[in-house]
Amino acid sequence: MSKQLKLVFLCLFILSHSVKAQQSQRLNTGWEFVKQDLGGIWEAVRPVGKGNPEELPFWQKVNLPHCFNDIDAVDPDVHYYQGAGWYRTNLDIENPYANGRTLLHFEGAGQKTSVYIHTTKVAEHVGGYDEWTADITDAVAAFKKSPLFKTQFKGKIPVIIRCDNTRDLEMMPSSLSDFNVYGGIYRYLNLVYNPQLAIDKVFAHATVDAKGVQGNLTVKTRFLNQDNLKDAAVKISLVDPNGKTVFTSNKNITSFSGDELLTETNIKSPKLWSIETPQQYEVKISLTANGQTYNTTQKIGFRHFEFVKKGPFTLNGKRVLLRGTHRHEDHAGVAAAMTEEMMVTEMKMMKEMGVNFIRLGHYQQSRIILDLCDSLGILVWEEIPWCRGGLGGPVYQEQGKRMLTNMIEQHYNHPSIIIWGLGNENDWPGDFSEFDKEKIRTYMKELNDLSHKLDPSRSTAIRRCDFCRDIVDVYSPSIWAGWYRGIYTEYKGVSKAEFDKSERFLHVEWGGDSHARRHSENPDNALMKVKQGGGADERAGDASLYGGGARVSKDGDWSESYIANLIDWHLKEQETMPWLTGTAYWPFKDFSTPIRPENPVPYVNQKGVVERDFTKKESFYIFQSYWTEKPMAHIYGHSWPVRWGAEGEEKMVKVYSNCDEAELFVNGKSFGVKKRNSQDFPAAGLRWSVPMQKGTYHLKVVAKKGKATVTDEITQEYQTEKWGKPAKLVLQKIKEANGVATVEVKALDTNNVLCLDAATEVKFNLLGDGELIKNQGTSSASSKVQLYNGRAVISLKTNDKKNVVSVSAAGLPTEFLTIEK
Repeated sequence: MSKQLKLVFLCLFILSHSVKAQQSQRLNTGWEFVKQDLGGIWEAVRPVGKGNPEELPFWQKVNLPHCFNDIDAVDPDVHYYQGAGWYRTNLDIENPYANGRTLLHFEGAGQKTSVYIHTTKVAEHVGGYDEWTADITDAVAAFKKSPLFKTQFKGKIPVIIRCDNTRDLEMMPSSLSDFNVYGGIYRYLNLVYNPQLAIDKVFAHATVDAKGVQGNLTVKTRFLNQDNLKDAAVKISLVDPNGKTVFTSNKNITSFSGDELLTETNIKSPKLWSIETPQQYEVKISLTANGQTYNTTQKIGFRHFEFVKKGPFTLNGKRVLLRGTHRHEDHAGVAAAMTEEMMVTEMKMMKEMGVNFIRLGHYQQSRIILDLCDSLGILVWEEIPWCRGGLGGPVYQEQGKRMLTNMIEQHYNHPSIIIWGLGNENDWPGDFSEFDKEKIRTYMKELNDLSHKLDPSRSTAIRRCDFCRDIVDVYSPSIWAGWYRGIYTEYKGVSKAEFDKSERFLHVEWGGDSHARRHSENPDNALMKVKQGGGADERAGDASLYGGGARVSKDGDWSESYIANLIDWHLKEQETMPWLTGTAYWPFKDFSTPIRPENPVPYVNQKGVVERDFTKKESFYIFQSYWTEKPMAHIYGHSWPVRWGAEGEEKMVKVYSNCDEAELFVNGKSFGVKKRNSQDFPAAGLRWSVPMQKGTYHLKVVAKKGKATVTDEITQEYQTEKWGKPAKLVLQKIKEANGVATVEVKALDTNNVLCLDAATEVKFNLLGDGELIKNQGTSSASSKVQLYNGRAVISLKTNDKKNVVSVSAAGLPTEFLTIEK
């Protein structure tokens, strides 16, 4: 990591722990959890005698953030749990402020949440993605007067929280969506002590003209004033990116209703926030009332952006091609409950891949992600979870407006945000008996008007709802050339046709699935079956692997090799589309979904360029080769141990690099120097034809960019024996370290030849005192998985005991392997 990135992350860590409130602490430890509903709140607090019936249900110790679908979301043998889950803890609560307020601040919990202090319900919230607070001041004071406070609870306050992700048609998002509607306290929960008068929200509106000459800052605040104090003193300071205070204002205020204007000032030639140099100012506010002071700091950025009508996107007066991807809050082993460290890793990886734009799909995401986008220079489309299903009734519609309001108000100050998304695939019915396009249009107009009222400075957008495309500022049609419809060489023509139908066009969601570690010698074979001329014609049902016309999503091999070609083609075309605002590949990382049990890794959308545990696929490096400046070179095939073909057949070796030229060495012999040309498909001209014989091949590339030289190397076997149908499975241990053993299964034919095109689904089991590392939603940590080139791996914790691993597949004998301690 560069020194600059390290500094960014250090500052971010400090900032995220200091700016929200006067005194705040994360409540990460000391929690208990039960994955079921209780008969009532009393069951969570009643005295329990060991071995007595009152012990039920049994609670387990957990840390926050926690998602109660951390494992079952990708368990191939069950459908993920949708219901209630309860959390409880006992807290020391002493607010240092006289007559101050004590709050529980939720950064996100799904999907309906109730909060109790002992048996008193103090708050409820509907919605799994926005932030909210529960004021527990009065309930805490009341419980401290109870004899139970000192007897049963030893001077601590019992806090109980119920989360519920039960299916509900009158809630957003629809359960028809291609992602799990998770349950749990899956973002950070904070205990906050506020003085009598505090600030609820800060709206710091920073603008600059297109030339970057004249900046303007307006600061408004919304207060928390439970005791109706009548006057306060406020000091506002503006600190530039170099730490210099460039503006100070003092004001006495006597009005605390609504949003109070604290200050407005002009900033001449402000330092601009951009993708390359995301410079941020700090707005510091000190609020003093009744002898108590509340301090808060908000980061802002001065930048000017425009989606040019019938043209490209500009930032600070210059054209920028938005090079984007998408993100779900989802990760192996934790589901939505990603830690801050995981989030930093993920966003750092995106930046290393060359991303300058991200669409947060399909809901408001963690404040930590927005802070990272601000600091790293990544532009953002953030949207509400009105996703599929149609349009519900008054409660449903009010929830959507509330979600939009909360998203805009809570993330208003982030300079990275350029688009508020109003919906996704709202042309997809199914949740309601009525599907009325005019009613959907009316509601979309209401959302669009509300967004512009709350924040006139940012654009609105939707994806895939053609009959609403004229309502929003920016529209993204559905173009999946080469996956759900058509072939990828149609991409530019289809995109231009859609651009011509739009006032402002932005293409989000393209790509296709790839089963990590699966490769193909002839990846484009499926395209011969696919009907051409339909690259934008995605229809309901196209995502299914059953029925319908030929399409690569159904008839292709789901190899990394095919997706490499598809991505390579799209990226080289985007360099010759001067009218293009940009695109966003769907998504950055594989994620879990309840509607894809038949995928090679069950219940996982495998379109990511990294796996669910951050393991990079080959496609990660293709993006790097087009989008980054730091010299890099990558030989395709790091996860492809065995290639195949006839004796002496020429095989293509591809290198993805952003260098000017590269030289390939095969078993120490040079195969010549190639010059990079982005329009020379595939691999931008960095490809070599290598005659191969049966045996081992060591490949090395030496690439040069100016005075810099980078290298990469891999070793592969070349198999010339032809194979028949799989006849047996062979299981062997291939690695063991630190108490973890890795086993590999291979499918062989009757002549013991490895079946390199075998995509058989296999199931792993374990007998013994160890633990199979499974249900991670990855190609190497799933108990049920399709083979990749006739093989698959899984690992187990041996616990220093004897274990027996088995692997089975339909129509083949079960194989066993004993692993001794």
